[in-house]
Amino acid sequence: MGAQPAGPRGIEREKQIAAEAAAELVEDGMIVGLGTGSTVAFLLPALARRSLNIVCAATSPRTEHAARELGLRIEDVASIDRFDITIDGADQVAPDGWLVKGGGGAHTREKIVAGAAERFVVIVDSTKPVQALHSPIPLELLSFGVRATMRRVAPASLRDVPLSPDGGVIADYHGPVDDPAALAVRLSATPGVIEHGLFPPEMVATVLVGRGESVDRTDFTHSSSSS
Repeated sequence: MGAQPAGPRGIEREKQIAAEAAAELVEDGMIVGLGTGSTVAFLLPALARRSLNIVCAATSPRTEHAARELGLRIEDVASIDRFDITIDGADQVAPDGWLVKGGGGAHTREKIVAGAAERFVVIVDSTKPVQALHSPIPLELLSFGVRATMRRVAPASLRDVPLSPDGGVIADYHGPVDDPAALAVRLSATPGVIEHGLFPPEMVATVLVGRGESVDRTDFTHSSSSS
């Protein structure tokens, strides 16, 4: 299992080893979805070092730029209808496989690419697993009627950040998350909510958690796959 990290340097090391373990799951000829965030930043060089014949698509301009700089072949997501594997981080991981994502505001794109994957692999450090999900839950909202939408998803607050790459307003829900499935249904059914950061277990194939100098792996047999 390894010891808990002593501080930020230890956490960064855990992100790195989780990302490197995920890179080993990628095989020659795969179409690979690349997530967004600090843990994915460690994935990109690990993938580049393997020199595989793969096609990648990124969920954010930042990831796309970094991947191209490392020599990875990047295609527009619009030209891809399925992925062999998508690899991304998470803000919270519950024991049953529910995730919270969107700390960086890219959860709509991340959910699309994760949902189109045969296998969605989540990479995190040891601070991200939780016993139960809790707020804040990231939201992407349509700018039209945003005040009315905010009232319907209350308690919530707008983030003081730029719009999403697709022009959405980024906000956070601050209420209880006792029943993630019910909350996900409520948020999805609210007019003006483009997407929320609750990712269901059915979407998740594997979680890799960096702990000290080792990686804990959990495979979820209930994950659904498309072909």
